[in-house]
Amino acid sequence: AQRSGLCIFISHQKRDADTAKKIADYFITSGIDVYFDEYDTKIDRTRPYSVVSAIKTGIRNSTHMLCLLSQNALDSKWIPWEVGYGYDRTTVVGLTLKEISQSVLPEYLQIVPILRGTKSLNNFISNVLKRDESTLINERKLFAAYQSQHPLDSVLNWEL
Repeated sequence: AQRSGLCIFISHQKRDADTAKKIADYFITSGIDVYFDEYDTKIDRTRPYSVVSAIKTGIRNSTHMLCLLSQNALDSKWIPWEVGYGYDRTTVVGLTLKEISQSVLPEYLQIVPILRGTKSLNNFISNVLKRDESTLINERKLFAAYQSQHPLDSVLNWEL
């Protein structure tokens, strides 16, 4: 399939689906398309082949992969597989959730850039869009990291 613009594959452990949804929606608000399996209506979750096929297609159609890193993710079998499959096809980055924002990460993630919180996520989005962060904030496509009631305050460390 042909890529049409930016798309970020959201790699996450299934127990972090609610958090992944908040982050996926934050990207969508900023104007970046995402592949988030919870939004994929074509997956037949009763058939493993369907799940694998959908994930592979999602990765192939994405320009970037964002791995949500949590305590759950560190035990995941799928995330290392997705990173391995997507490594040569996408730009892979990690995003640590609040609970492990200072932690040492597994070896397979030590070779990719790691975003540690809201400030670095905003910077990443601004770089991907090739637009100034303050302009995106003024256009209400991003929320300033220090802004009170930031939509990601419950899941990300705001100052990193």
